[in-house]
Amino acid sequence: MIPSWLGTLRPLIDADLEQRLSGGDDDISRAVRYAALGAGKRLRPALALACCEAAGGTREQALPAAAAVELLHAYTLVHDDLPALDDDDERRGRPTVHKAFGDATAILTGDALLTAAFGALAGLGPRAAQGLDVLATRTGHRGLIRGQMNDLALAGSEPSFEQLEAMHADKTGALFAAAAELGAIAAGAPATIRDALGRYGMAFGIAFQFADDADDADFPSAASDRKRRTAELTDEAIGLARPFGARGQPLVELVQWISGRV
Repeated sequence: MIPSWLGTLRPLIDADLEQRLSGGDDDISRAVRYAALGAGKRLRPALALACCEAAGGTREQALPAAAAVELLHAYTLVHDDLPALDDDDERRGRPTVHKAFGDATAILTGDALLTAAFGALAGLGPRAAQGLDVLATRTGHRGLIRGQMNDLALAGSEPSFEQLEAMHADKTGALFAAAAELGAIAAGAPATIRDALGRYGMAFGIAFQFADDADDADFPSAASDRKRRTAELTDEAIGLARPFGARGQPLVELVQWISGRV
């Protein structure tokens, strides 16, 4: 089952993150650890590990990629919670970073996490440049940042389903696609495998966000369309994972788990 599988991966991911973020007892060091080491499923780094294994690599090879996507994800949460964006006081049952440390420290914490994310990719050695290109492209102004901008632009409106899916592809799908493709890069996979796993990650990420929408009862007018579309995305993702055989079975089960929530 996926929850138990995630439970086996989280200690490995957390130990790696703790080592990367260890040292320093100043405010910014404490805030960075607070943001990155809190509660959470570690789904994005787990996907990087799973895709590396699917492509014939090992979990250990994928740890730099896993750290990079989780650190970047943590940065997005810190900045999204700020008063200028979502203005949230609590995340995962505890105060958000700007509530615990102040707005200025939260901004710098996000900056530090983003910098650390790209620094982690140095651990990919000769494949680091490929990893940097993927993460920068997927999460920059033509990807994740664009998705956040569209989220702000659509706030308070009832977007069309096409607008909604496009926003989800950028804001959520892009980082899952990056995680999947980075896992393939860590394994030294050829471009065809990287592309297939990147497309898997995008399909998975959009389905994941539709599941979150369903859990939160967001965009109720889109309920029937998102159920239909999630089924299509699930079939697409499974079709991309099946050729990996037993090594790709966690990818099949992951997307089935997500689609069952919609």
